[in-house]
Amino acid sequence: LIEWINRTLQEEHIVVKSLEEDLYDGLVLHHLLEKLGSLKLDVDKIALTEKKQQQKLSVIMEAVAKCLQLEASQMKWSVESILTKDLLSTLHLLVAIAKHFNPTLALPPNVQVETITIENTSRGLKTANAVEYITENKENTEAQSRDDAFDELFSCAPDKLDAVKKVFLEFVNQHVGKLGLNVKDIESQFSDGVILLILIGQLEGYFLNLRNFFLTPASTTEMV
Repeated sequence: LIEWINRTLQEEHIVVKSLEEDLYDGLVLHHLLEKLGSLKLDVDKIALTEKKQQQKLSVIMEAVAKCLQLEASQMKWSVESILTKDLLSTLHLLVAIAKHFNPTLALPPNVQVETITIENTSRGLKTANAVEYITENKENTEAQSRDDAFDELFSCAPDKLDAVKKVFLEFVNQHVGKLGLNVKDIESQFSDGVILLILIGQLEGYFLNLRNFFLTPASTTEMV
């Protein structure tokens, strides 16, 4: 990506050495969009204060969303994350721009990073690990292009659905039955999340703290 940016902006005498340090203020992104998309952005080229940089990035993000035809929910970056030099957000933004303006750029597929989210709660630090894909996951793409067995079942063989439900019910009751629970209807009894949580605990072999969720949720909020 750094080589691509420097090659694209060679005539502008711009040299990027670090994605975190050189892109956060919007200057390089401004030049890049003007060069690639012939976009004229109504904002100063150089923004020295954080407020000016924030305004500049807002204009740039709006231009990117419009040009790439992206909804807010599809964007894995924000003005704040770019401004705070978040590398993941910067990578997602650059990959999206590169794929749109230069789809032949040889970006390797299946580039992934493991992220660790740390949250400070009343009970102490809570960590969560996740894998995030920076470039397209080819295996997932191929898998999505083919209907799986369940899609086929719903579309082609609805008459077999009841038989499948019966198998699932037997499977669920085999595990939650050990706790004296009995499921008769998948739709209604799974809708509040309680049976699902207990089933996961049984399958994975760990104890769920019952204070972490409502055993008999009385409202949608409690179910969520």
